[in-house]
Amino acid sequence: MLTDYHVHCEFSDDSVYPMEDVVRDAIGLGLEEICFTDHVDYGIKVDWDSGEEIRWRNGEPFANVDYPRYFAKIADLQEKYGDRIRIRRGLELGVQSHTIDAYNRLTEKYPLDFAILSIHQVHDQEFWNGEFQEGRTQGEYNEEYYREMLRVVQSFKHYSVLGHMDLIVRYDKAGVYPFEKVKDLITEILKVVIADGKGIELNTSSVRYGLSDTQPSRDILRLYRELGGRIITLGSDSHRPDHLGAHIASSMELLKELGYEAFCTFENGRPVFHPL
Repeated sequence: MLTDYHVHCEFSDDSVYPMEDVVRDAIGLGLEEICFTDHVDYGIKVDWDSGEEIRWRNGEPFANVDYPRYFAKIADLQEKYGDRIRIRRGLELGVQSHTIDAYNRLTEKYPLDFAILSIHQVHDQEFWNGEFQEGRTQGEYNEEYYREMLRVVQSFKHYSVLGHMDLIVRYDKAGVYPFEKVKDLITEILKVVIADGKGIELNTSSVRYGLSDTQPSRDILRLYRELGGRIITLGSDSHRPDHLGAHIASSMELLKELGYEAFCTFENGRPVFHPL
């Protein structure tokens, strides 16, 4: 069974991939189930209906998902293509410790099949442009990244999996920070995740970004399993057609090599296990 549980479309500020095209392409690729997980990043972005001024970046609106249109479109496509593919309602939540209340309100208003919890910013500072890293040593920004993740998972519970758990690696110009130096922090995070009945994601975009390891790393994947973690999803983090479904099958083989026996999809917020 092939699924893609990290899919972006035109409702994300960083994609122009039409939602219906995603569905058609997924069917063509033989995917049996997909979940749309478009971006919400409170702290640096506003909602369309917030009344606040929407910023623009590279000619595109820099805002969160237009929720009513987004969920209505998903419902339309579920009706239109439901005999050929399962389509799930999801979001990718870029949570920070000071924005948790906003995400609690959001997830209460819009029930989801699936929610990815990602740490995209810390203190409203971005990683991709080096803003968060500036003025900090490699050790300081890596450790603060994981400390913020720990603060978030200790307080926010309305999610399904941690997305690309070691995302900071993607933007670390100093190279890969040694796992052993953050292992204790990562262990604390994973223990909370497991105790709460949540999971992690294997994000296959590490291949297209040219990373030297999987995301999260094999060290994290092994640690999660050793600690008793079993809930794991696979997602391409697609933003355009050539990303969709990429490296999902090979990642399933990798999970088997690492000792995993199953991967998950989600329905109404609950994991469904499928043998690898």
